[in-house]
Amino acid sequence: MTPRSAGFRMPAEWEPQAGVWMAWPERPDTWRLGGKPAQAAFARLANTIARFEPVTMLVSAGQWANALAQLDPAVRVIEMTTNDAWLRDTGTTFVTDGQGNLGGVDWRFNGWGGLSDGLYFPWDADDAVAAKMCAIERARRFRAPLVTEGGAIHVDGEGTVITTEDCLLNPNRNPDLGRADVEAILGDHLGIDTVIWLGQGVPDDITGGHIDNLACFVAPGVVLLSWCDDPADPHHAVSREAEARLLAARDAKGRALRVERMPMPTPLFLTADEAGGLDRTNPALSSAAGDRLAASYVNFLIVNGAVIAPAFDVPTDAAAEAVLRRLFPGREVIMLPSREILLGGGNIHCVTQQQPAV
Repeated sequence: MTPRSAGFRMPAEWEPQAGVWMAWPERPDTWRLGGKPAQAAFARLANTIARFEPVTMLVSAGQWANALAQLDPAVRVIEMTTNDAWLRDTGTTFVTDGQGNLGGVDWRFNGWGGLSDGLYFPWDADDAVAAKMCAIERARRFRAPLVTEGGAIHVDGEGTVITTEDCLLNPNRNPDLGRADVEAILGDHLGIDTVIWLGQGVPDDITGGHIDNLACFVAPGVVLLSWCDDPADPHHAVSREAEARLLAARDAKGRALRVERMPMPTPLFLTADEAGGLDRTNPALSSAAGDRLAASYVNFLIVNGAVIAPAFDVPTDAAAEAVLRRLFPGREVIMLPSREILLGGGNIHCVTQQQPAV
């Protein structure tokens, strides 16, 4: 049985939430200086979210006391083994049936590309996270026949999902599945009827082009797109192609989409000090000084009563905040310093997973 056949759907992120899940960073080839700067950033993010709704932090046994010392007492801490801290991608995608029941889609996870293109091996602990979350919440678990990550999908709660061909049609995820196969699986597991395909993701995105760095629904029929005005920037062409596809699409309700533009951050690059703080044990994660960081203001999280977005201490921060305040007039907009999360390869949306209210 699939979630759709059992009456489940994935709610939009702006619908009421029961809480947010995160995992504690400690992998030293992802997070510099043994993860200490990232841990401070994760704690700040978790403690901020806890002002608005419950937060659960998954923490290894060895980091238990350290995490407790930095987290607000309101944050629930659960011991769990993980390979890394990207809960958007490894955690369950929660679904609800409108009858008070919670379900969870357990996507197959292969480290963003398996043995050919993945970022690390093994990834078995991360692939087990979603099932454990479902067990903790007594949610009905649905193991999906699709390799993907939560950051590769974004829904409007009314039957539409946006994703990228870069991720879901990449042979490093699902070599035996075609476009129609993927659409059918997404429909059955998210309760959606329409898939809107974008092409490439944000350049330099080590996940292989996640949608949550490029574009997201901010309301039914409204998509916020990461936009670049510099013709010399590789994202200039990517953003224009994405906008053209969005404007040509119709959602599940037959609506044309309104596209809002979010400026790209001032270009950001890995410093020599930052690169020097990484363990050089994994060639796939061996970032070098001067590497461009895949920064995006679209990588924000909507929670009950607030929007929590990344800030990078660059001139474009103010423009991004203004866009979010205009699009979310009923929510508090909080811009959190997030460079330390960005250094690991993602941002606020990537390290969080919302659980809808039932």
